[in-house]
Amino acid sequence: MRVLMFGWEFPPHISGGLGTASYGLTKGLAAQGVEILFVMPKAMGDEDSSIGKIINASDVETPDNVAGFEEFWKNIQFLPVSSGLIPYLGIEGYEELMKESSDSKKTEGFSHLGRKYNFSGKYGTNLMEEVIRYAFVAASIARLYDFDIIHAHDWLTYLAGIVAKRISGKPLVIHVHATEFDRSGENVNRTVYDLERFGMEMADAIMAVSNLTRNIVITRYGIDRSKVYTVHNAVDFSGRKAINVERSISEKVVTFLGRITFQKGPEYFIEAAKKVLKRMPNVHFVMAGSGDMMNRMVRRIGRLGIGTNFHFTGFLKGDEVNQMYAHSDVYVMPSVSEPFGISPLEAIRTGVPVIISKQSGVAEVLKHALKVNFWDVDAMADAIHGLLAYPILAKTLNKNGMKEVNSLSWDDTAHIVKSIYQQLI
Repeated sequence: MRVLMFGWEFPPHISGGLGTASYGLTKGLAAQGVEILFVMPKAMGDEDSSIGKIINASDVETPDNVAGFEEFWKNIQFLPVSSGLIPYLGIEGYEELMKESSDSKKTEGFSHLGRKYNFSGKYGTNLMEEVIRYAFVAASIARLYDFDIIHAHDWLTYLAGIVAKRISGKPLVIHVHATEFDRSGENVNRTVYDLERFGMEMADAIMAVSNLTRNIVITRYGIDRSKVYTVHNAVDFSGRKAINVERSISEKVVTFLGRITFQKGPEYFIEAAKKVLKRMPNVHFVMAGSGDMMNRMVRRIGRLGIGTNFHFTGFLKGDEVNQMYAHSDVYVMPSVSEPFGISPLEAIRTGVPVIISKQSGVAEVLKHALKVNFWDVDAMADAIHGLLAYPILAKTLNKNGMKEVNSLSWDDTAHIVKSIYQQLI
């Protein structure tokens, strides 16, 4: 079985959980004899090619024309060429990206038919433009390769998957790692929502990373429940070495690690921190990550007067993430809406007890964790205080949580995915 898989990022160059999940799944599928053709906008050459063939979209020429696709492109006229969507950009990169975007608009137009396009592979101001160009490249790839099924990860690749389906006639599976309702609440970007719904309607099967996400797909996008499957994520710790760190502070450390955006609930973490510090003034809080709410969070900490107990690390990656876990006594994921959430599993594996929001998919598979509603900062503060004040509670949660985490295998997830492929083929 050969799968043409469209992604947007792949380790070691990732911005969030999407790339990590894509790698885990492809590795699991490869172990079961599934051949993967993994397409990404811009490959750097250091990706793990043992999982299959990595196809760099920047190296593929677009078709000479769009003959035969006139009706198709009429159906997606709602897509603008340019957009201000910057879902993963930290404040430190904003000015540089805006300058690059401005310079590029002076030197090139949209049309790249019959030649290559150098994708950024990032999440910048021209994101929608790259999504459409990616779909044009998908047309060429679908003609160049033989495959049995198409798998598209998240909304950025849905259009590419649909084009490949139209050309090849092969079934399309889309993988919903998050929806616009997760990212933006009720203030959805209509363009993204329409593209997500279009992909869901065109797909032969939909894989949602949790029952929470499956319910959103069915109720908020109006999709037939019979073609929507729940396929929980897993976690891969193979090759990860134990980390021993020398702590530079004696205080207990409570960590938030993720994008500092609406979806991740950073403001609730800060409000809970203020309440904990009234009871335990020597606790140190860390917010690791970057995002569009960074400045607002810094200002809020200043107004609350807790700056001496708070530290911002900026975006962390690779070993830096593992070292942050190793420095932590408690990990908190207060997400407003988290389709799954791999980071609590990584924290537990490092020996850190976790507090997660009930509004997360990982709460469906992780029993030995403290769970609170994201908005209930009193309950969140009580949970943090409990884990810091009662070491036996923390040790028991982590011991049992470790067993749960070790039972979550990408091989098992890949087996479910492969069975869905076989049904469609």
